[in-house]
Amino acid sequence: MSEQAYQRLWDSSHVTLQELLDQELPLLEPVPDRERQSFHYRLSSLYLYYLGLLRRFDTLYDQMVHPQKRRLLRRLLDGVAGRVLELKDDLVRTDLSEYHCLDHVLQDLKLTPADLEVPIPKYFLLEQSTILKERGLMLAEILSRMGPVTSETSFPEMHRTKAIILLQRAERARQGRLRATFMREIRKEEERDRKIREEGWHRFSQDQAAIIIQKVWKGYLQRKCTQHDRWTEMEFIGMLPSAHQVNLRVMYQDGLGEDIGRLRQIEKEEEFQVAMVKTHDVLRETEGPDMKEKLKEQIRQWFIECHALTGRFPDYPDESLGGSYLIFADKTPEQVKMELEVQAQESKKKNQEKNKEKENEKKERKQKKGKGRKREADTMLKAWPSKFIPVINAGHEEYINVWKNQHESIHSTQSFDPEALRVEKRKEVEEEIRIQVDELMRQELKNLHLAVDREEGKPLKPPKKKAGKKTGKKKEKDLTPDRSVESLLEELVVFGFLRKSETVTLKDYIGDFLYLGSTLNLANKLPMPSLFDIRQNVALYGVLRLGSPDIHAMAPLIRSILLVGPSGMGKKMLVKAVCTETGANLFDLSPSNLQGKYPGKMGVQMIVHMVFKVARLLQPSVIWIGNAEKNFYKRVPKEEKEMDPKRIKKDLTKALRLLSPGDRVMLIGTTDQPQLAEMKGLCRTYERILFMPRPDYASRFVLWRQMIETQGVQVTQNLDISALAKVSDGYTPGHILQAIHSVLTERRVLQLSKQPLVASEFLGHLAKLEPMYREEEESLKDWYFKTPLGKRKVKFIKDQDVEEAKLAKERKKRK
Repeated sequence: MSEQAYQRLWDSSHVTLQELLDQELPLLEPVPDRERQSFHYRLSSLYLYYLGLLRRFDTLYDQMVHPQKRRLLRRLLDGVAGRVLELKDDLVRTDLSEYHCLDHVLQDLKLTPADLEVPIPKYFLLEQSTILKERGLMLAEILSRMGPVTSETSFPEMHRTKAIILLQRAERARQGRLRATFMREIRKEEERDRKIREEGWHRFSQDQAAIIIQKVWKGYLQRKCTQHDRWTEMEFIGMLPSAHQVNLRVMYQDGLGEDIGRLRQIEKEEEFQVAMVKTHDVLRETEGPDMKEKLKEQIRQWFIECHALTGRFPDYPDESLGGSYLIFADKTPEQVKMELEVQAQESKKKNQEKNKEKENEKKERKQKKGKGRKREADTMLKAWPSKFIPVINAGHEEYINVWKNQHESIHSTQSFDPEALRVEKRKEVEEEIRIQVDELMRQELKNLHLAVDREEGKPLKPPKKKAGKKTGKKKEKDLTPDRSVESLLEELVVFGFLRKSETVTLKDYIGDFLYLGSTLNLANKLPMPSLFDIRQNVALYGVLRLGSPDIHAMAPLIRSILLVGPSGMGKKMLVKAVCTETGANLFDLSPSNLQGKYPGKMGVQMIVHMVFKVARLLQPSVIWIGNAEKNFYKRVPKEEKEMDPKRIKKDLTKALRLLSPGDRVMLIGTTDQPQLAEMKGLCRTYERILFMPRPDYASRFVLWRQMIETQGVQVTQNLDISALAKVSDGYTPGHILQAIHSVLTERRVLQLSKQPLVASEFLGHLAKLEPMYREEEESLKDWYFKTPLGKRKVKFIKDQDVEEAKLAKERKKRK
């Protein structure tokens, strides 16, 4: 796409954005609970439209070259991504579920399931590529130093005689295979010679051979001409792209177009950085002195006017309130004085209101115990106020005021706009000078106060020391104050707590959309999430939050996720995908990895402190705990008492509470037996619980097809994928992958040209694997519906059934 095409895409995106901003205000109005479905529909449609905008802004930010436009696009991209996360939070509270059935909304808006896919901004990895390379080199260096130690421990020792016997056996087998292939070739040659002698070889004359060759050649030419004519006809009627378009598409698929665009971005960004420094210095030298003198004169005039009105000099506004910025906000001295007095009164009122609020909360708790059930029927629904809407509004207004009406010919070279840069830098210079002037004028005002006090004969009072404000947050005690990050990192790598994550993208987690979700809801049946839904939630809760510091600082805070599902569902794969998509470090605090390391209470405190400290300093980071139920065992099994899996429980919860917005650290737990854990402790530690049931038919169909194609095998009509999807009901993606690997060996792949692949070949291997029985899945479902969110969902469905029964009785009475 050209720059003009990107500009048109930007213009159309802002038209859509304006429509969405107009729809935001009605969401803040309370809606009665009986209108839950219509409210959910409005939230869902907004959510889908914002996802589309996120996809567009990501494309624009990735390919636009103009540096000033890219800065605005970055703010809009982060703002829209944050708004998507806020709407997701509202959907969870409205739907009382982590998964949502949006098939009817997609149908009404004429969208496809592909539009529901959460786009991951490309800058997450591109803008920290150098950091990732340095981190990779650091890990590689540490691992290379550990090389001899790991090699000795990884391979078991073997006696010399056993090793010789093993080598001899392998060598005899190799020679036997070579001899067998050699003898097979000899037998084939002997068989061929015997047939020639017995039957005689049918020989053609020269004319007959020429005619046969001509037939084959003419047939080939005719087929080629027919194919070419068919292609040109399809191009003419617009059913196929032209050859030029295909070549361009291939080039862009290879990434050539995108790479060229990114190189141009780097060049223009370097030019812009140099111009920013130069413009700042020029403005400071040329306009700085005049700004300084003008500010001083205005503040002195304010001193005189205040003294003339009130009979005394005013108090200078504190820097935290804006300093002299309050003076120049088009206000008279009387207004400024009144505002300062009001602020002092408000601080007193706030303290009184806090005490009243505490008393009211105590009263409300007592009242809620008796009236809680009655109030639930009269609950009101509304979306929470957004932190990202002001950011999006500001970006939208900047686009309208600055970039909308600028013709593309002005920035044909995609260089920066010098006038816009001067305006921006002038504000920065003014702010810098204002801070300096404030310091000087505070001292001048202090001298004026002293001079007046001397004239009036008042005693001089020493300045009061400001008492430090006590904050409610507890600061974490640093147990390793004298150690560098490099030494802590090396220790964690040596002990196996920091691992190099495998490269797995989120798209590799294959699964299809749930097409019958709304139909099941109408039939009062709880639809189970598909693999597509699981992938979408991991992208929202994990990837989007960890990828950007600006998004994480303002989005609804989520510190931890628990993935619950049977083994083989790809829980570890999703953890690795989050690390790959965000460039996060992977820390392993699984009970099996902690066994025998850092014993005692101080040892546990030390390892948890080290992991969370390094995770914060080298964010983004993912802390993974496999078999998370073991940390919260109801009863520790005898064989695991030596492991002591519960010893990390208290320190883990304390460390999690200290994570605040902006700390891009996420705890991800995985478990296939959550029933063994205490429900309260597990749900307190893990804020979001994502249930992963066995795949449905649509997901199994896609799994079979794509997993077979990734092995380099083309699916033909002989292979009935639909039958395989039906037969494999109850099997996890891990089982399907095992069956495919066991069937598609190197030898079988070589035989595909003569013997096509058939569905029956997979049945024997599937039969050897242990499927997930319905009883196991039902026990996991029962456990999930005992979680706080699951309980609320079950209660809501029961209340709906009761209301429907009442309505049915009333209808019968009327009849």
